Amino acid sequence: MKNNPNDLFGVYVHWPFCASKCPYCDFNSHVHRGPFDEDGYVAAYEREIATAAALVPGRVVQSIFFGGGTPSLMSPSATGRIIDAIAKHWTVEPGAEITLEANPTSVEVDRFRGFRTAGVNRVSLGVQSLREGPLAELGRRHTVDEAIAAVRIAQSVFERSSFDLIYARPRQTLEDWEDELKEALWMARGHISLYQLTIEQGTRYFDLHRAGKLIMPDEDLAADFYELTQELTAAAGLPAYEISNHARPGQESTHNMLYWRYGEYAGIGPGAHGRLMINNQRHATAAEKLPFEWQKQVLAKGHGMVVDDVLTWEEQGDEFLVMGLRLKEGISPARFSALSGRQISPRQIDALKGYGFVETLPNGNIRVTDRGWPVLDAVVADLAA
Repeated sequence: MKNNPNDLFGVYVHWPFCASKCPYCDFNSHVHRGPFDEDGYVAAYEREIATAAALVPGRVVQSIFFGGGTPSLMSPSATGRIIDAIAKHWTVEPGAEITLEANPTSVEVDRFRGFRTAGVNRVSLGVQSLREGPLAELGRRHTVDEAIAAVRIAQSVFERSSFDLIYARPRQTLEDWEDELKEALWMARGHISLYQLTIEQGTRYFDLHRAGKLIMPDEDLAADFYELTQELTAAAGLPAYEISNHARPGQESTHNMLYWRYGEYAGIGPGAHGRLMINNQRHATAAEKLPFEWQKQVLAKGHGMVVDDVLTWEEQGDEFLVMGLRLKEGISPARFSALSGRQISPRQIDALKGYGFVETLPNGNIRVTDRGWPVLDAVVADLAA
């Protein structure tokens, strides 16, 4: 049984350090102050890459993604060392997508040409808002002018680029978002990511929301925000190919598509997750989250892995549904059966079609409709039952 279609394989590299912690962020990010031995730290990445490659040798890498944290805070030479280590132990496909997340601060933008020389060919900018007040509330350290300049510089330096915005923010109106999104779409070229603000436990926003000091849009208004977003992006030629991601045809993110198509990927760095096929079994891996504890573990045993679970057929089927139904292309029922050892209930499909939440495409794929996307979690639960 082959659970890795088209030999999809990527490498996710997590750089955990940030200049500050944003109040909405629940990612594994840490503010480090004081001396920092970057060379020694990067050596741990090189070591962990070698260990991962010994577990899954012979893979061809279609994508490398530097996420965080803020990976653009590392030096371009450090990025180049990590890319070189990946290429040393696996084959990197010619033209592979190599993405680096960055913030639009002047310090990070000044490094763009160095990152390009190091091998990065795509950058994803965390703009988050084109309005000064919301930027400050979101804890961002850049201005609107810096964000616009960074987008333009990224588009001139890299072959491909994208930027993120957060919407459905406290006190934001549909009219406000329409104006802001139209400005963003005027700037965007091939790709843009648009995320509804969510309140995650363990964040400053969670505490404020629980205390009644942060009022979020209700479900109806959130749905209106989503519908407006789909209308404007489609009209601009950047339709959604996934719930939060929009692209011109052919400009979709290779790395994101690898996740959503349930490919195989190695997770490198503190807190990084992976999905690896080892001896025809799909392993779910996760690394130690604390940056310097991770480094100690890698130096001691070659990796920072603290989770290595073999997924059951049922777990693989559930993950496949959760990931694949986010895509406009939908999922193959035959692949679900191959992964899970069972079929999706025709009765459940018919019931969801009756509500207008799913449809069957000419190629046999099942996909969630625009009407069903706002209730995706419920649709997945029904199909997995």
